[in-house]
Amino acid sequence: MILYIQNMVSLRCKLFVKTELDNLGIPYNYVDLGEVKLKNIISDQSKETLSKILHEVGLEIMEDKDARLVEKIKNIIIEMIHYSDEMPNINFSDFLFEKLQQDYHTLSELFSKTKGITIEHFIILHKIERVKELIMYDELNLTEISYLMNYSSVAHLSNQFKKITGLTPSFFKSLKRKNRTNLDSF
Repeated sequence: MILYIQNMVSLRCKLFVKTELDNLGIPYNYVDLGEVKLKNIISDQSKETLSKILHEVGLEIMEDKDARLVEKIKNIIIEMIHYSDEMPNINFSDFLFEKLQQDYHTLSELFSKTKGITIEHFIILHKIERVKELIMYDELNLTEISYLMNYSSVAHLSNQFKKITGLTPSFFKSLKRKNRTNLDSF
Protein backbone atom coordinates (compact mmCIF):
# COMPACT_ATOMS: atom_id res chain seq x y z
CA MET A 1 0.00 0.00 0.00
CA ILE A 2 1.34 3.43 -0.93
CA LEU A 3 0.43 6.60 0.94
CA TYR A 4 1.02 9.96 -0.66
CA ILE A 5 1.80 12.76 1.78
CA GLN A 6 1.49 16.43 0.93
CA ASN A 7 4.06 19.00 2.11
CA MET A 8 6.65 16.32 2.85
CA VAL A 9 9.58 18.20 1.35
CA SER A 10 12.59 17.71 3.59
CA LEU A 11 14.73 15.04 5.14
CA ARG A 12 13.37 16.14 8.52
CA CYS A 13 9.83 15.35 7.30
CA LYS A 14 10.97 11.89 6.23
CA LEU A 15 12.50 11.27 9.64
CA PHE A 16 9.32 12.46 11.40
CA VAL A 17 7.11 10.16 9.30
CA LYS A 18 9.42 7.18 9.91
CA THR A 19 9.35 7.84 13.66
CA GLU A 20 5.56 8.08 13.75
CA LEU A 21 5.14 4.92 11.68
CA ASP A 22 7.45 3.11 14.10
CA ASN A 23 5.57 4.53 17.11
CA LEU A 24 2.26 3.30 15.65
CA GLY A 25 3.74 -0.09 14.79
CA ILE A 26 3.03 0.32 11.08
CA PRO A 27 5.65 -1.59 9.06
CA TYR A 28 6.92 0.10 5.89
CA ASN A 29 9.29 -0.67 3.04
CA TYR A 30 10.45 2.89 2.47
CA VAL A 31 9.70 6.52 3.21
CA ASP A 32 10.55 9.02 0.48
CA LEU A 33 9.64 12.64 -0.15
CA GLY A 34 5.85 12.64 -0.49
CA GLU A 35 5.52 8.88 -0.55
CA VAL A 36 5.42 6.00 1.92
CA LYS A 37 5.27 2.37 0.86
CA LEU A 38 3.71 0.29 3.60
CA LYS A 39 4.36 -3.44 3.88
CA ASN A 40 0.66 -4.16 4.42
CA ILE A 41 -2.71 -2.52 4.00
CA ILE A 42 -3.56 -0.68 7.21
CA SER A 43 -6.92 -0.35 8.89
CA ASP A 44 -9.02 2.78 8.47
CA GLN A 45 -8.49 3.49 12.18
CA SER A 46 -4.68 3.32 11.85
CA LYS A 47 -4.82 5.50 8.76
CA GLU A 48 -7.00 8.04 10.58
CA THR A 49 -4.63 8.09 13.58
CA LEU A 50 -1.62 8.59 11.32
CA SER A 51 -3.49 11.28 9.41
CA LYS A 52 -4.22 13.23 12.62
CA ILE A 53 -0.58 13.04 13.76
CA LEU A 54 0.67 14.20 10.36
CA HIS A 55 -1.90 16.99 10.21
CA GLU A 56 -0.59 18.44 13.48
CA VAL A 57 2.74 19.21 11.78
CA GLY A 58 1.30 20.35 8.45
CA LEU A 59 1.48 17.07 6.54
CA GLU A 60 -1.59 15.60 4.84
CA ILE A 61 -2.37 12.17 3.42
CA MET A 62 -3.64 12.76 -0.12
CA GLU A 63 -6.46 10.80 -1.69
CA ASP A 64 -6.97 12.90 -4.86
CA LYS A 65 -5.08 11.59 -7.92
CA ASP A 66 -4.33 15.07 -9.33
CA ALA A 67 -3.09 16.35 -5.96
CA ARG A 68 -0.79 13.33 -5.70
CA LEU A 69 0.62 14.01 -9.16
CA VAL A 70 1.25 17.68 -8.39
CA GLU A 71 2.97 16.68 -5.14
CA LYS A 72 5.17 14.23 -7.07
CA ILE A 73 6.17 17.03 -9.43
CA LYS A 74 7.03 19.30 -6.49
CA ASN A 75 9.06 16.57 -4.81
CA ILE A 76 10.99 15.74 -7.98
CA ILE A 77 11.91 19.42 -8.33
CA ILE A 78 12.87 19.77 -4.66
CA GLU A 79 14.90 16.55 -4.71
CA MET A 80 16.69 17.62 -7.90
CA ILE A 81 17.54 21.14 -6.71
CA HIS A 82 18.17 20.70 -3.00
CA TYR A 83 19.34 17.12 -2.52
CA SER A 84 21.07 15.87 -5.67
CA ASP A 85 24.76 16.37 -6.26
CA GLU A 86 24.26 17.91 -9.68
CA MET A 87 21.43 19.14 -11.83
CA PRO A 88 20.43 17.03 -14.85
CA ASN A 89 21.93 18.18 -18.16
CA ILE A 90 18.64 17.73 -20.04
CA ASN A 91 15.60 19.97 -20.31
CA PHE A 92 13.48 19.73 -17.23
CA SER A 93 10.45 18.84 -19.35
CA ASP A 94 12.34 15.75 -20.61
CA PHE A 95 13.57 14.98 -17.09
CA LEU A 96 10.01 15.15 -15.72
CA PHE A 97 8.72 12.97 -18.56
CA GLU A 98 11.40 10.36 -17.77
CA LYS A 99 10.44 10.36 -14.07
CA LEU A 100 6.65 10.31 -14.46
CA GLN A 101 6.12 8.90 -17.97
CA GLN A 102 3.48 11.54 -18.65
CA ASP A 103 3.19 14.32 -21.20
CA TYR A 104 4.87 17.49 -19.94
CA HIS A 105 2.19 19.77 -21.35
CA THR A 106 -0.49 17.93 -19.37
CA LEU A 107 1.64 18.00 -16.22
CA SER A 108 2.34 21.70 -16.69
CA GLU A 109 -1.34 22.59 -17.10
CA LEU A 110 -2.33 20.55 -14.04
CA PHE A 111 0.45 22.08 -11.94
CA SER A 112 -0.42 25.64 -12.97
CA LYS A 113 -4.13 25.08 -12.39
CA THR A 114 -3.55 23.52 -8.96
CA LYS A 115 -0.71 25.71 -7.64
CA GLY A 116 -1.35 28.99 -9.44
CA ILE A 117 2.29 29.06 -10.59
CA THR A 118 4.05 27.50 -13.55
CA ILE A 119 6.47 24.63 -13.13
CA GLU A 120 9.21 26.83 -14.58
CA HIS A 121 8.62 29.58 -12.01
CA PHE A 122 8.49 26.99 -9.20
CA ILE A 123 11.88 25.69 -10.38
CA ILE A 124 13.34 29.21 -10.52
CA LEU A 125 12.13 29.99 -6.99
CA HIS A 126 13.75 26.82 -5.65
CA LYS A 127 16.95 27.37 -7.59
CA ILE A 128 17.25 30.86 -6.12
CA GLU A 129 16.64 29.50 -2.60
CA ARG A 130 19.40 26.95 -3.19
CA VAL A 131 21.69 29.70 -4.53
CA LYS A 132 21.02 31.70 -1.35
CA GLU A 133 22.03 28.68 0.74
CA LEU A 134 25.21 28.21 -1.29
CA ILE A 135 26.08 31.90 -0.93
CA MET A 136 25.52 31.67 2.83
CA TYR A 137 27.77 28.62 3.13
CA ASP A 138 30.51 30.68 1.42
CA GLU A 139 32.25 27.59 0.05
CA LEU A 140 31.73 28.31 -3.66
CA ASN A 141 32.13 31.46 -5.71
CA LEU A 142 29.37 32.69 -8.05
CA THR A 143 30.95 31.07 -11.09
CA GLU A 144 30.97 27.68 -9.34
CA ILE A 145 27.40 28.20 -8.09
CA SER A 146 26.14 29.14 -11.56
CA TYR A 147 27.81 26.03 -13.01
CA LEU A 148 26.42 23.79 -10.24
CA MET A 149 22.88 25.13 -10.74
CA ASN A 150 23.07 24.83 -14.57
CA TYR A 151 22.93 28.53 -15.34
CA SER A 152 24.40 29.49 -18.70
CA SER A 153 26.50 32.22 -17.06
CA VAL A 154 27.05 34.20 -13.88
CA ALA A 155 25.18 37.09 -15.54
CA HIS A 156 22.13 34.85 -16.09
CA LEU A 157 22.23 33.74 -12.44
CA SER A 158 22.67 37.33 -11.24
CA ASN A 159 19.77 38.61 -13.37
CA GLN A 160 17.44 35.87 -12.16
CA PHE A 161 18.58 36.32 -8.55
CA LYS A 162 17.89 40.06 -8.69
CA LYS A 163 14.51 39.55 -10.39
CA ILE A 164 13.38 37.20 -7.58
CA THR A 165 15.02 38.76 -4.51
CA GLY A 166 15.48 42.39 -5.55
CA LEU A 167 19.15 42.07 -4.59
CA THR A 168 22.32 41.19 -6.45
CA PRO A 169 24.10 38.03 -5.26
CA SER A 170 27.08 40.14 -4.18
CA PHE A 171 24.91 42.48 -2.10
CA PHE A 172 23.12 39.46 -0.58
CA LYS A 173 26.51 38.02 0.37
CA SER A 174 27.56 41.32 1.98
CA LEU A 175 24.36 41.36 4.07
CA LYS A 176 25.25 37.94 5.44
CA ARG A 177 28.65 39.17 6.56
CA LYS A 178 27.20 42.20 8.35
CA ASN A 179 24.80 40.04 10.33
CA ARG A 180 27.50 37.69 11.60
CA THR A 181 28.83 38.27 15.08
CA ASN A 182 32.42 37.59 15.97
CA LEU A 183 32.40 35.30 18.99
CA ASP A 184 35.75 36.66 20.12
CA SER A 185 34.11 40.01 20.89
CA PHE A 186 32.19 38.56 23.85
